[in-house]
Formats: sequence, C-alpha cells, structure tokens
Amino acid sequence: MNLWKRLLNLLLPPRCIKCGKILSEKNALCADCFKQINFIGKPFCHCCGTPFKSEKNLKFAKKQLCANCLKQKRHLFSLQRSCFVYDDFSKSLIINLKFNDCTADAETLAAMLYNAGKDIWDDQPDILIPVPLHKKRLLKRKYNQSALLVKYLSARTFIKADYLSLIRQENTIPQVQLKGKARRNNLKHAFAVAKPQNIKNKKVVLVDDVMTTGSTLNECAKVLLKNGAAAVYSLTLARTED
Repeated sequence: MNLWKRLLNLLLPPRCIKCGKILSEKNALCADCFKQINFIGKPFCHCCGTPFKSEKNLKFAKKQLCANCLKQKRHLFSLQRSCFVYDDFSKSLIINLKFNDCTADAETLAAMLYNAGKDIWDDQPDILIPVPLHKKRLLKRKYNQSALLVKYLSARTFIKADYLSLIRQENTIPQVQLKGKARRNNLKHAFAVAKPQNIKNKKVVLVDDVMTTGSTLNECAKVLLKNGAAAVYSLTLARTED
C-alpha cells in the first residue's frame, strides 16, 4: 500500500487546495496560502463570535459580549463561531467547495472548523446538522457542501451527524440575490423538522459554509428550538465583516 501511495504521488502529487503548489500531503494548504487566511481569533464576543476591533493590549473579560448580544434578552444560539473572515482570499475556497466540485477540500476545511469550534465542543453537543438544501437544488448541485463538512467533523468529534431531521421544504430564491428584510421574508416557512424525535432535548450544532446576515441560520435555529431542541449552536467556515 505504501509503495502504491508513493507511485500515485509521483504521478498525481498532492497540491495546495488554494494555489495548486505541490505539497507532501494531500488536501492541504501551503504555508503561503495559510498565512493569507484571516482567521478569527480572540478577542471576540463570547456569544455570537463577532471579532472585537481593538488595540491588542486592551484587556477583555473572559466572556465579553458585544453590544448586540447585550441588548438581547433571549439568544437563539448558545454560541456562534466561525473559522475565518469571508474576504477576497477566502472566497475562492468557499466557491471551489460549493460550486466547483472540489469536494475533497472539505476534509481540510473541516479540520479548520474543528479548531474554531473548541468552545462549542466544550459544551458537549449531541448532534451535528448541516443547513439543508432543497431537493431540487441538491439534485442540480449533486451534493451539499455543508453536509460534507459535517461528515468530516463527525469523524473528528465523534458527535453524531444527522442529515435527515432538518429539511428545506421551500425552494427559495438564493439569499445572495436579496438584501435586508427581503432576505428574512424569503426564508419564512422555508425549513421544517421532519424527525422531531431525533432533536428533542438535544444540543444541536448547525453547520454551514458562510454566515452573512445570519438569516438562514436564524430560521433553522427557530425551527429546531420550536421542535424541542435543548440548545442550538452555529459553526460556519466564514463570516462577513460588519
């Protein structure tokens, strides 16, 4: 087997999933590309994960909350975390995974997600659920990129993956084509829980690729909580900057 792998690497050497540079291992990023990713690190809001823009030497409380979270009396999500900022550099990683059939990249990106979700894993969640695609869009795209991320996250965390309980019952207009209130209205009644017995009294981690306004994740969380989930967490690869 080792001989076969060496021969295969000679014929088809592993390459960086971003720039294509030859590497020593498969499905990875080269050092140069890794350095260009704008990872989200502390300090950030303990609840929603929004990065704080501040001087490096400014001290923050261990569980500091942002202004938006302080205003809210009830939070949909127990915690929200994202791996990196959605910018010109990271955009291509998302697009390749989502639209260009680079499904093998999901393993590397899920490893980054795993590191970003440390606070969530500490709370010992019960289920990983990908944000679902409508069956028509799934048939057209052939795969759900969020489900691929859940597959590899489940293997790392040993947390059960659930691909069937949360469904998208409305084939809505893609959110990227809408703004503001239209985004929220577009998703009303879009999601449903097909198997409420699977999520009742469970801590659920919702997994998606990008969080922009949060409308999609919010609607999923509302449906899950309404159907008996004990808590909902959000974990995404990227998030847009405010």
